[in-house]
Amino acid sequence: MQVRDVLKTKGGAVYSITTDANVADAVARMVQHNIGSLPVVDDDLRLVGIFTERDVLRGTHKDSENFPGKPIREVMTPNPIFCDLDDDVHHVMGKMSDYRVGQLPVLLNAQLVGLVSIGDVVKVLYQKVEAENQHLLAYIHGSV
Repeated sequence: MQVRDVLKTKGGAVYSITTDANVADAVARMVQHNIGSLPVVDDDLRLVGIFTERDVLRGTHKDSENFPGKPIREVMTPNPIFCDLDDDVHHVMGKMSDYRVGQLPVLLNAQLVGLVSIGDVVKVLYQKVEAENQHLLAYIHGSV
């Protein structure tokens, strides 16, 4: 199973933000869409960073008074870990575990096409296993 299968199941909405937006804008977008991270893109939709809940916590702890007005380019995590549309989901799960991240931007030809979370991957794999179990049970009981 590939990342493209996860995105098909999840849906096509891709939320991102540009480097010139400020932290308050990013937090508002994250709250509005109930998401934990925003890929940061340039004008050509090329991934340049990621802004996550961890960045919010660290920035607020360091400078709560001025943090909301700071530009994303100053507080984002640059050069984030990402995956490709054709990557195997097991490889992606390993990457998330190795780098201790919960979301990965998905790229196709260096452009952002989606974002997958560990929850998205687990859900798709669970559904696959459940379907296989139902098929095997039907086979065992002679229903197929």
